[in-house]
Amino acid sequence: MRPVPRLHRERKACDSRMMKLASEIRTGLSPLVDLVYPPRCPACGVAVAEHGGLCVDCWSLLEAPAEPADTSDIVAPWVYNDTSRALLLDFKHGGKTSLAKLMARMMATKLESHEAGAGPLLVPVPLHRLRLWERGYNQAALLARELARLGKGELCVDALVRDKRTPSLGGLSRDQRREALKGAIRANQHRLPTLSGREVVLIYDVYTSGATSSACVGALRGAGGSKVTVACFARVIDA
Repeated sequence: MRPVPRLHRERKACDSRMMKLASEIRTGLSPLVDLVYPPRCPACGVAVAEHGGLCVDCWSLLEAPAEPADTSDIVAPWVYNDTSRALLLDFKHGGKTSLAKLMARMMATKLESHEAGAGPLLVPVPLHRLRLWERGYNQAALLARELARLGKGELCVDALVRDKRTPSLGGLSRDQRREALKGAIRANQHRLPTLSGREVVLIYDVYTSGATSSACVGALRGAGGSKVTVACFARVIDA
């Protein structure tokens, strides 16, 4: 039985009041939280005005890529340098998952906004299940979830599957990376109807040689994705 319109309106009004109350509670407790856990810059550790923000010095050390970029289907707010690298390492390997909100807000400046339920699919680069178990989270999935909350598209967290556990790609040549990733990533068969004909934004933390993103893009296009853009927090710019 469909809900009575009046009851439906009352439920919406109740939900709205609860959300407002929760927001007021968070705002009221904010000074206490800041007292117990003083806000600090996640990049260098110096005191800042509020949680989730960078200090002025670290902001100044972030470097935006030159526009236009050499490829139009890769978007990133920052170049991979010492400051962005420090943030990424803390986020990816240091367990600082709270950085997802800050990093996603920065990435969001490079993506169009859409109404709820509209826009492209936001697909994170997948981790192998053993790597996911060891780390406890997929950093790309956390970024994709935050971008969905910011109205940048529809989250599809399991569109891609990583069947093969690849070795660390650090230190490998471009050709060695591509060889290591052969057959490692595929589209989730259960998501083929969702992917077919859809524009996709592949969410990644850092774009280096392009081997991982190329494997993902190939799988997405093979599954029927109409257009695939790669969005990451930082990208390596070849000298």
